[in-house]
Amino acid sequence: MFLKLLTLALTALILLPGGAHLLELPAKMQLTQNEYFAVQKIYAGWAVFSVAIFAAIIANGLLFWLLRDIDMPAARAALASTLLICLTLVVFFIWVFPGNQATDDWTSIPANWETLRRNWEYGHAANAVLTFAALLATARAIMGGAR
Repeated sequence: MFLKLLTLALTALILLPGGAHLLELPAKMQLTQNEYFAVQKIYAGWAVFSVAIFAAIIANGLLFWLLRDIDMPAARAALASTLLICLTLVVFFIWVFPGNQATDDWTSIPANWETLRRNWEYGHAANAVLTFAALLATARAIMGGAR
C-alpha cells in the first residue's frame, strides 16, 4: 500500500512544474525578448525536480514489477506510466535542453532565441500532457482490480 501511495505522490509531484509551464505558455509567448529573459530567471533551481522524475520512474517501474503476476491490467498501467515519464525525458533532451544550453540557462541571447523559446515552451507543454497521462495511468495502477 505504501508503494502505491508513494508512486501516486511522486507522479503527481512531477506534474507540478509541467503544469505551471503549460499555464504560463500563452502569456510567455507574448513577452518581448528582454521580458522573456527576465522571466526565465525564476526557473533557477528547478532542476531539483529531476530527482522526483527519476524517483517516479523507479516507483512506477517497481509497481509494475510487483503487480505483473497478480494484476496484469494494473501492472500494464504502471508500465505505461513509467514509459510516459521516460518519454518526457526524451522530449526534454530534444526540445528543452538545447535551449538551456544555447542560452547558458537563459542568461545570454543568441540570434535564434525565438526558435529556442518556441521549442522550450512547447516542449514543456508536451511534457505536461504526457505527465498528466502518466498520472492517470498511475492512478489506474493503484486502483488494482478495478474494472
